[in-house]
Amino acid sequence: MSEQEKRVDQGGVDALYEESTHWHVNTGEETIHAKRMPGMWRNLKWLSSTVWIFFFLGPYLRWDDRQAILLDIPNEKFHILNITILPQDVWMLALVLLFFSILLAAVTSVAGRVYCGFFCFQTIWTDIYTLIEEKLEGGPAKRRKLEKAPWDLNKIRIKTIKHTLWLLIGALTGVTFAAWFTDAYDLWIGYFTFTAPTVAWTVLGLFTVGTYVLAGFMREQTCFWLCPYARIQGVMYDEETVLPTYDLNRGEPRGKLKKGQHVEGMGDCIECNQCVAVCPTGIDIREGQQEGCITCALCIDACDSVMDKINRPRGLIRYASYDEIQGKPTLPLRKRPRVLVYFTIMTLAVVGLVYGLTHLGAIELKVLHDRQPLFVQQSDGSIQNKYFIKLLNKTDADMKIRISATGPEQMVVVGADKTLVARKGRLNSYTLFVRVPSRLLESASTPIVFKVEQVDAEEITAEYTSMFMGPRR
Repeated sequence: MSEQEKRVDQGGVDALYEESTHWHVNTGEETIHAKRMPGMWRNLKWLSSTVWIFFFLGPYLRWDDRQAILLDIPNEKFHILNITILPQDVWMLALVLLFFSILLAAVTSVAGRVYCGFFCFQTIWTDIYTLIEEKLEGGPAKRRKLEKAPWDLNKIRIKTIKHTLWLLIGALTGVTFAAWFTDAYDLWIGYFTFTAPTVAWTVLGLFTVGTYVLAGFMREQTCFWLCPYARIQGVMYDEETVLPTYDLNRGEPRGKLKKGQHVEGMGDCIECNQCVAVCPTGIDIREGQQEGCITCALCIDACDSVMDKINRPRGLIRYASYDEIQGKPTLPLRKRPRVLVYFTIMTLAVVGLVYGLTHLGAIELKVLHDRQPLFVQQSDGSIQNKYFIKLLNKTDADMKIRISATGPEQMVVVGADKTLVARKGRLNSYTLFVRVPSRLLESASTPIVFKVEQVDAEEITAEYTSMFMGPRR
């Protein structure tokens, strides 16, 4: 009996899944040259990577006379189309971060590291870098042969072209990242005329070198040793998580094909090792779920293509849960408490974000009552209160405003008879005095409503309710 058969007899499915001693983790002593094979998951992988086109094109979209999306950190403003978000609205950014962090957890608990396999910039950039490498140097065997070959003019030419393209992609990544924080067209002019600020050159250098090293050389080592998400993803899995999985019951015991025919009693796995050859991290999915698996599903394409050739049904490696492989019934999402909690938090974050965006407004008003003293009695017997008006102008233009107030009878607002200017993107402060005849005050505190409106556009208004303080009655 073979060692593999003994393992199956002694522990079955559980033994193979838990036998971590068979995990292979490349610690950097070898370069992974993954084979590229066509298939549904490879096509889906390329399709999902197109979401990063927006990263490169987004800074060049215009809205009126400025960049459509501009994260203007020096001036403490975020411009998104016609919406301007100031530091006072930073709580909405917290909701965005909360949504995407919980989304990662939710997707991982349902279908594993989908982000890592299909959307992560490290994965996609590495895929593009290795595609360039394959086009210039050939398939995995040719690349390994070229690595060992002595340096000659042909090798120098190929390596020079490859590394130049890698550096150009890294530089373009750096410029694009910087362009989200300043006007993209001005940034390009600054780079070409060598007048760009120091921070722009620093970003360009860091992203060029970082992309070149991480995607070109470290590759899967970044996922193993630098990415924190790779470390915490294991605790997000459960028996219901759907992952690329090798069907041990169907595939074992493994055996080579003899004259194109299966040996009686052997499983469907023919030890072709194509699932290992296409894996970007070099793991063997047949040894169970491992830290290096980024759930890119390329091993499924490889195995399906082999099953087609030997006239066996597809799905020896497929997206399946641990319970499904063991023949247990699977729970629908609506009956999985953890998933429901994740989606509830995501829903609340979206609701809060929508509320914030729809109630953003062009101006924001706050009124502070002077507490020392609460009121002053004038020589004519009237009571005077002092108020500090705080007006935040969220627009990109200075606006002329008018301040008014409603409250007790015969109330007089001192300082509200003139037009004031609210500077763009700033918190503007004004001081007003309100006087009311003492005989008309019925209590020690009376509501008073302040109103600010733009002179040229009366639909832009803001109100704030404060209190008018007087002597006790």
